[in-house]
Amino acid sequence: MSTRAPVGVGGRIPPVLLVPALVAVALLVLPLLALLPRVDWAGAPAAITSPEALTALSLSLRTGLVAVGCCLLLGVPLALVLARTTGPLAATLRVLVTLPLVLPPLVGGLALLYLFGRQGWLGQALDVVGISVPFSTAAVVLAQTFVAMPFLVITLEGALRTAGTRYATVAATLGASRWTVLRRVTLPLAAPGLLAGTVLAFARAVGEFGATAMVAGNAPGRTQTIPIAIYTAFNGAGVSRDAALALAVLLVLVALVILVGLRDWRRREVW
Repeated sequence: MSTRAPVGVGGRIPPVLLVPALVAVALLVLPLLALLPRVDWAGAPAAITSPEALTALSLSLRTGLVAVGCCLLLGVPLALVLARTTGPLAATLRVLVTLPLVLPPLVGGLALLYLFGRQGWLGQALDVVGISVPFSTAAVVLAQTFVAMPFLVITLEGALRTAGTRYATVAATLGASRWTVLRRVTLPLAAPGLLAGTVLAFARAVGEFGATAMVAGNAPGRTQTIPIAIYTAFNGAGVSRDAALALAVLLVLVALVILVGLRDWRRREVW
């Protein structure tokens, strides 16, 4: 009698599901591969190092780093609250944190514009002291923080829940203060999640387009980030199309390096 397990049993899947799975992979990969033949590889270095491209690249990196700093400053405490809170409050907070992930970025940008615009709730108060946020570099950071923070919070919260509270409880019973427990026990145990969330938040911030375009506009050197420069190039302005394609491929490569690096690092942590 054959002992072969039936298809679909013991972790195996029906072969018919391989077809839609392959179609899904093709849908995700082929559009990215289609970029490669369009790039003028010989002229790519010159295109990327053109003044316009370097300005957009520099702005994206600088604002992305500031946005990640804001995510850490605000998101780490929020992740701690979520990880240590239960009941309806935690569920409500988790929904609110996740909301920017499912909202169209343009909607997020519009919401930020109506909050920080001159007629917005906070914009009116800021205008009194001569501060205008929309269509400024600060607006770029604001938009990037809005879309990137959920990545940090959700990743860190998962790491904190996995680590549990056992070691923190032992440290507290031995006389450690709350700040000592947080600094010496809780955060070190969740360090892998914190690092992963930080890297993902930075990648998301650098790649942000919709919310940034809505609340910050497209001013070269001030609010024109890489994604906006790429979009502008295909509308006949700003950087050349060759530079836009080269920058697009650069973003894809950076994202791949980040994801592969995180995967390998997590694998080493497990082993």
